Amino acid sequence: MAEEFRERDLRGARFVESDLSGVVIRGSEVSGLAIDSPWLLDGDPVTVNGVDITGYVEGELNRRFPGRELWRATDPEGLREAWRAAVAAWDAVIGRAPEALVDEEVDGEWSFATTLRHLVHATDLWLGQSVLGWSREEFHPLGVGYGQVAEPAPYADVLAARASRVALVREFLADVTPEVLVEPRPQPHEPERTVTVCHCVQVVMEESWEHLRFAVRDLDALERA
Repeated sequence: MAEEFRERDLRGARFVESDLSGVVIRGSEVSGLAIDSPWLLDGDPVTVNGVDITGYVEGELNRRFPGRELWRATDPEGLREAWRAAVAAWDAVIGRAPEALVDEEVDGEWSFATTLRHLVHATDLWLGQSVLGWSREEFHPLGVGYGQVAEPAPYADVLAARASRVALVREFLADVTPEVLVEPRPQPHEPERTVTVCHCVQVVMEESWEHLRFAVRDLDALERA
């Protein structure tokens, strides 16, 4: 049976990498409650006072980040357009990021530079390994995987690594066919499972947009400080 918290003071509590699915809050003060979940659309509805807010949140994020809505494309031209939009959005944010702040962290989250390095790793994992059959030895040495801690690297090297992976995706999509997109590939975290090539590309897209949101959030906080 799930635990019940009644008349408890949980003000300021922080839940990180926790499973809160199915949590019910009744008659409780929630002023200042902040939820950040990239997987909001992947499960059951999230309701506030009986209203499902998932569609609103998704629509608002698409409004704030034009082009974000394209990442679920399933055809070659749609994916090419989606990647152009994601790259352009990142280019704009990279252009506004003060170099003096790129290694600064906010609330223990990855710095701006480390975020770029994670996207390099995500591309290597989902496109390089799963789709193209790379070995781990072919991964970029500056890539940072989930949960990893990395020493800062020269920012110019980070940008060069990012540019190389942007080009890798662009070149793959330039020639991809509908037939290739539906081919099965091993899921990199669970190799016994298979996913489509299209799914692998979509994960790279989704990672790009979600981490862009995090990066903008933290840049805003650093610039306000």
